[in-house]
Amino acid sequence: MKHPHAFRGLLLLLALSAAAAPSAAPAFENEQLHYNINWPSGLSLGEAQLTVSSGKAGEDLPPRLRFSFDIDAGIPGFSVTDRYHSEATSDFCSTEFNDSVKHGAKTAGEKLIFDSHAATVTRETAGSGKSEIPASACARDALTFLYYTRHELSQGRIPPPQTVFLGPQYQVRLEFAGTQSVQIADKTVQADRFTASVQGPKSNISFEIFFLKDRARTPALVRVPLALGTFSMELAQ
Repeated sequence: MKHPHAFRGLLLLLALSAAAAPSAAPAFENEQLHYNINWPSGLSLGEAQLTVSSGKAGEDLPPRLRFSFDIDAGIPGFSVTDRYHSEATSDFCSTEFNDSVKHGAKTAGEKLIFDSHAATVTRETAGSGKSEIPASACARDALTFLYYTRHELSQGRIPPPQTVFLGPQYQVRLEFAGTQSVQIADKTVQADRFTASVQGPKSNISFEIFFLKDRARTPALVRVPLALGTFSMELAQ
């Protein structure tokens, strides 16, 4: 597998959406979404799962939202096992993010601590020490940004271009590109299509993403053009 970073990109790609008519805000608590990751040929490369729950970090602390994104994929002789977890306040401000990734024999991991009072993010990478990054008082990691975006879209609001943390900082921008029919799990559904760009310190990715017109603005399909072709991540229903 020559493009292991594509799997990290999938998390950022999920963290985008578009406008919907205002409605009651969706309750994401205990949501579980399953996805198939496919080669350009359509053959399966693996699976991914996106989950959210809520609970208290301590007896005297307010409730926290907890998000997870797990990827299990690969080819014979090269496996990809990525685990991403984050916690956020009820108004979608990140408090903590960590990941553990394994691509073949290579492993890595890091942790982000968000300090809203100091307006900083402390990044700790295994073997590389700590660094402190200036941030807004309500900074967001990629997982938190995904659910914040879906919440905003359910109310008819489009989040503006902004900084999203997934280890390094990424600048995220999207544009609405119309509504069209797509095939999801052998069913034809109506979805809103968007073109998006993600710019980071060592990457500049453009892609398209489709969101269902349901109350929760569920991410249904992501298509990522790479040198080997267009890879996809499709909602399993």
